[in-house]
Amino acid sequence: MTNARQALGAYGERLAEANLVAQGMVVVDRNWRCPDGEVDLILRDGDAVVFCEVKTRRTATYGPPAAAVAGAKARRLRRLAAHWLATTRVRPRDVRFDVVAIVLGPDDAAAIDHIRAAF
Repeated sequence: MTNARQALGAYGERLAEANLVAQGMVVVDRNWRCPDGEVDLILRDGDAVVFCEVKTRRTATYGPPAAAVAGAKARRLRRLAAHWLATTRVRPRDVRFDVVAIVLGPDDAAAIDHIRAAF
């Protein structure tokens, strides 16, 4: 991955985090990694633990960013969530998988779409 793509992804994750915290969620972990992959954000929303994938694009030319979180990506996020829960021994009342899709306009204004319970 190029430095520009990494910077765009990191910027999007910061925007998503600020947006979710403003909604009352509490960040539990950021960029949690294990040998199987990474979870962008892990948050608490009341009694639920939320595993959040953030997708950031400069344009929607190739479709909405959230469309990239389907199939294999969703299955991998579920496996990573199970691994995180087993590792931390956290036993939430509910588990949810959210997606935050961000498209940056030409002036870097962000259009943020928070999809709760995306899958």
